[in-house]
Amino acid sequence: MEIKDLTKAEEQIMQIVWQIEKGFVKEVMDFLPEPKPAYNTVSTIIRILEVKGFIGHEAYGKAHQYYPLISREDYKRHATEKLLGSYFENSVESMFSFFVKEEKLDVGDVDEILKMINKIKHKPK
Repeated sequence: MEIKDLTKAEEQIMQIVWQIEKGFVKEVMDFLPEPKPAYNTVSTIIRILEVKGFIGHEAYGKAHQYYPLISREDYKRHATEKLLGSYFENSVESMFSFFVKEEKLDVGDVDEILKMINKIKHKPK
């Protein structure tokens, strides 16, 4: 299944749904920062997320409890691949270099990345 891109508002709602795992619109709204959007706005965004295949629901009378159908990890993978392809010509080296130049990585971060690389290199095949 192809994962679709999310708007900023949709992603904000998805972050909450991933966090709470199951919830009604009112519960999602409790996690939104002030000024909170209208209930109908949040409800509409959730319905759009359902149409896009990100959220499912269980009906309890007229109320619906929503839950994620796509994991945060799967969306993170999709977003990273899109970022890598769109801005870094699918080069992890280019992306890493960008973050170093922009000072988004400090020496500790680089050390951790090198440790991960060494683990992968020395992993038995």
